[in-house]
Amino acid sequence: MECSRSSMDYPTILQPTDIEHLLLPSGQRVEIPKAKPVFSLWLGKPLFDTYNGKCVLEHAGKPLFAELVILSCLKAAGWEGVWVDSYRRRFLTDFSEKVSLPAAQFELFDDIQKRAMARGGCFDIFCWRKNEVLFVEAKRLGKDAIRPTQKRWVEAALDWGLPTESLLVVEWRCEH
Repeated sequence: MECSRSSMDYPTILQPTDIEHLLLPSGQRVEIPKAKPVFSLWLGKPLFDTYNGKCVLEHAGKPLFAELVILSCLKAAGWEGVWVDSYRRRFLTDFSEKVSLPAAQFELFDDIQKRAMARGGCFDIFCWRKNEVLFVEAKRLGKDAIRPTQKRWVEAALDWGLPTESLLVVEWRCEH
């Protein structure tokens, strides 16, 4: 799969306003675009399965995890994509719809995973549109940080040839 190196067209709510500075395992320093959206907390009926206590957000009148809110925003902007559910080792488009990646996207995902020499570490959301790809990592402000396996994965993605603009950190917070 060949990827574009042109300037990325992010949805408005996911427009980068900051930079995530990463020191990769090789010693290379990189700057990944970072968006800082504010999401609304879900105040409706509690969900049965919260993936060990994930925050539940409200989006378009529905309860969703941050990963699914971000995926929904990307889909509304014309992207196709999946939530990379590393916790349960599957790809999802909502809470329960398990899907397979198209062949070209699977090849890219698999190539990067092999370069990283780890099953984990992939960013939470994998999207594509024409010849663009975007991997998005959702981090709750003050609660999450980029893990060492994710730094290996970023390094593998860059070694594969992805530009840093094909990676996005979304450091989100919620309001009540």
